[in-house]
Amino acid sequence: MGPIKYKALLNVDLGEGYGNLQCGPDEKLLPLIDFANVACGFHAGDPLIMMNTVRMCKEHSVKIGAHPGLPDLQGFGRREMKLQPEELTAITVYQVGALKAFLDRLDVPLHHVKPHGVLYGMMCRDLDVAIAVMKGIPVGVPVFGLAGTKMEKAAHEVGVDFWAEMYGDVKYDAKGMLVIDRIKKPWDLDDVRKHVEQQITTESVTAVDGSNVHLPVKSYPISICCHSDSPGCEGIISTTRSVCDKFNKEHGWS
Repeated sequence: MGPIKYKALLNVDLGEGYGNLQCGPDEKLLPLIDFANVACGFHAGDPLIMMNTVRMCKEHSVKIGAHPGLPDLQGFGRREMKLQPEELTAITVYQVGALKAFLDRLDVPLHHVKPHGVLYGMMCRDLDVAIAVMKGIPVGVPVFGLAGTKMEKAAHEVGVDFWAEMYGDVKYDAKGMLVIDRIKKPWDLDDVRKHVEQQITTESVTAVDGSNVHLPVKSYPISICCHSDSPGCEGIISTTRSVCDKFNKEHGWS
């Protein structure tokens, strides 16, 4: 197992407040990231927040993806729900379309779609769920997802380009699946550095049980995800940025 084959790029979930409630320090994070996954109103975000987030991303030359989730504002999209396949397709079309309307106003392209929270986890485990969501993604727009899962398989079946994700502030289990917390827990920044370095330099990760797990990212483009609602997110994202910059410089990617 060697290093990843592409430049290490950083994505972060943004625009996850609602009304007068702010989730993360989005304006402070924008200079540190390459991609923003913008909440589309179902798990977080509202029209004004979406509009302002798109504007700020454009000002910082951050590429924008849609971040659709389950219709669960109170649970922040981190509680599992049972929806029919046509509902999953429809809520994806609805949320992506809402964000795209704001993008079109500022002549900004939709770069990708990154499902949120438990919906992401459901897609990793359940092929029918993953296919239903993929069918709601616009033609020609890639999906960010977890390699080696039903999400990857569904992308190929539906014809959606796939980008493999790694995680700076999420742990993995012994099967290489994400351990999703309803409420994010704090990280020691040295642990973040080691966690990210291991993934991008060896395509592997130390699981919660101490085992070493291969990450089957193949030759996909790579993006490392961090979360704006993690305690100490500025430090986590800054540390991840530093690790990525060091790796990219060592491998000839500016």
